[in-house]
Amino acid sequence: MGINIGGYDTTTKELRWLSAVFAGLLMCKIVYDLTGVISTSLIKGYSKLNSKQKLEWKNRGFSTFHAIVVAAAALYLLLVSDLFEDSRDKLMINKTSSLSDTVLGVSIGYFLSDLGMIIYNFPALGGMEYLIHHGLSLYAIVQSLYQGQAQFYILMILFTEITTPFVNLRWYLDVSGLKSSKIYIFNGVALFFGWLGARIILFVFYFYHVFTHFDQVKQVVPSGFYTLLTVSPAVAILNVIWFWKITRGMVKTLKKAGHSQ
Repeated sequence: MGINIGGYDTTTKELRWLSAVFAGLLMCKIVYDLTGVISTSLIKGYSKLNSKQKLEWKNRGFSTFHAIVVAAAALYLLLVSDLFEDSRDKLMINKTSSLSDTVLGVSIGYFLSDLGMIIYNFPALGGMEYLIHHGLSLYAIVQSLYQGQAQFYILMILFTEITTPFVNLRWYLDVSGLKSSKIYIFNGVALFFGWLGARIILFVFYFYHVFTHFDQVKQVVPSGFYTLLTVSPAVAILNVIWFWKITRGMVKTLKKAGHSQ
């Protein structure tokens, strides 16, 4: 079914994509503002933060919200639904649905919002590694949504966002002067194991799955095929670098906690 707008034939699927991207942008704006309002009312230390810290505080608010939403949706699509089961009429690599398209569209809206804020406020919200991570992620998601291929793998990578709330909580506790608290220590340990599972072990499974299903992966259009073979390893390398930093930070915190007892 097509809809004629100003002489151009625009499919309902493309309109749904644009609506999902706009919903992602709107979600970020709403949560950004709500984070500021709620923090002002309920968190005593928020008013003592400087303008840059307040900016990052609210930015991490919609980052956390997006992570929870897409991780839950990805988990459902990958493990609960039967969307990506091979069938005679369609292979796993070509499987899509309205829900999976919507999830990718919302994530595009998020990455556009966050990337825009990072660039505009550079380097207050993150250095070059964040620009690389967001740029690569955005390109891969757009590619998958537009081509309607490899959504299984993109959703698997999006599930790794489940570690983001732990990263953000660590920052919140740090700027709130709670770096020596028990919750900071517990969160650090949870972040270590969460990162190990979601961004290291899961990526090992990801590459194993690509290798064992390479006959299907080869059927992806060239731009998407080379994206899978280049962007995913690049993101994996960044994850390993960050994991090393997380491990060092956890060990340092645990040593301090042991000496203070």
